[in-house]
Amino acid sequence: MGEPSALTFRDVWVKRGGKFVLRAIDFAVPPGSVFGLIGPNGGGKTTLLKVALNLLQPQRGEVLLFGKPWNEHPAPGPSIGYTPQHHHHLPQFPISVRQVVQMGRYGKVGLCHPLRQTDKSTVEQCLELVGMRPLAKRPIDELSGGQKQRVFIARALAADPQLLILDEPTAGVDTAARDQFYELIRDLQQRMALTVILASHDIGMVLKYCDVVGCLNERLTVHDTGNRAVLLQHLQTIYDNSHVLFIHEHEQ
Repeated sequence: MGEPSALTFRDVWVKRGGKFVLRAIDFAVPPGSVFGLIGPNGGGKTTLLKVALNLLQPQRGEVLLFGKPWNEHPAPGPSIGYTPQHHHHLPQFPISVRQVVQMGRYGKVGLCHPLRQTDKSTVEQCLELVGMRPLAKRPIDELSGGQKQRVFIARALAADPQLLILDEPTAGVDTAARDQFYELIRDLQQRMALTVILASHDIGMVLKYCDVVGCLNERLTVHDTGNRAVLLQHLQTIYDNSHVLFIHEHEQ
């Protein structure tokens, strides 16, 4: 038998606010791949990621991480790096870039235990990987949007994840920084043998950098990005034509 899929959904249904927002979701994310999740607002992307992270329980169906349900993994569970769509930190609290990344390490050592030298070395390596070590002492709120995203990626990497989940990672980031961000994610994925799942509105970037794309609007259809004609045709069924025309123009 080969390596199990990093994430598997089997006939998953999720109801929120009295209506189903995910219906009959069936897919598997190959290990070592970059899986892009796209779809209109309200289509269920964040809900799907919360189910994957065991933060939300489906009404029906099964979710497997690395071939097992969450409750069959030894505590504290599989190592997953996660960057949510909205980051909450207190502007009046002068937390540094290095301290933000150290937070990602406490899942390994526990909140009540001091970081060991090996943990500190891991934090410095993660800062180096995303190009933020020169700014390690800088308060996080003095950084640009693109720089903050790099710090949050470093925090996720500090957990030594097998799977990295990113929810709208380039929201509020300018175009140049978006290009650099996706290049960074692809480089990290290859260098660290990560499996990456990212939900994004950047359809053109997803098509460019992802191996597999899931189009979600309550139901999910999965496409290999190699078959672009079929994928673009399907996108026209979940987006308006002007949105898909923009994708074509973006690629030229």
